Amino acid sequence: MKTELASERSVIVYHDEPIGAQTTAQLQYLGKQIKSALGEQLLDLVQSYQSLLVIFNPRLSSHPSVIKIIEQCIENLPTGSMATHQQLVRLPVYYHEEVGPDLERIASHHKLTIEQVIERHCSQAYQVYAIGFAPGFAYLGEVASDIAMPRLKSPRPKVAKGSVGIADQQTAIYPAASPGGWNLIGRCPIELFNPEQTPAMPFNVGDNVQFSAINKDEFINLGGIL
Repeated sequence: MKTELASERSVIVYHDEPIGAQTTAQLQYLGKQIKSALGEQLLDLVQSYQSLLVIFNPRLSSHPSVIKIIEQCIENLPTGSMATHQQLVRLPVYYHEEVGPDLERIASHHKLTIEQVIERHCSQAYQVYAIGFAPGFAYLGEVASDIAMPRLKSPRPKVAKGSVGIADQQTAIYPAASPGGWNLIGRCPIELFNPEQTPAMPFNVGDNVQFSAINKDEFINLGGIL
């Protein structure tokens, strides 16, 4: 791992291993050690695929002292495999062409039926590799290769809140209406970000998410909007 200055009050740690469960677990463990070591000097930690952003209070610390503490934490990382402290979050999805306009195209591209695409998307748990783009937008991976699809060449100007999409070998849910270039296959009725609740999101980096198919009536009864 290596550390670099990110801003006047932050340092970023880059992991030198590929994206995966072990990289996520090591960054998660490192974050906890840094949090304990920095104490009140720490303002926030932001974990991503292969990096950890450490934001500190410049009134209480400095780049050299923070980097020294981070490097000590890196040196003390356990060797060998490491498990993430994760929960399994189950989220319902209404899979249908009226809310998933790219379902048919994905099925046709992979020579599958729409039902097979849905079955494959629901058949496994996906790890939360990062949360970004928008509050509550979790990058989940990896989808099976036989339903993976590249991003749209021309992003849609507006994607509905709750839309479930696939981009390359990742899948995600749009927590709010926004522009987007992912292939849409369904819609989730669950609120993914509410700053007035604790916690504000149902998942954290390192958690696993698994989808389950519901019908239109169930979607509406759970608060979904078409």
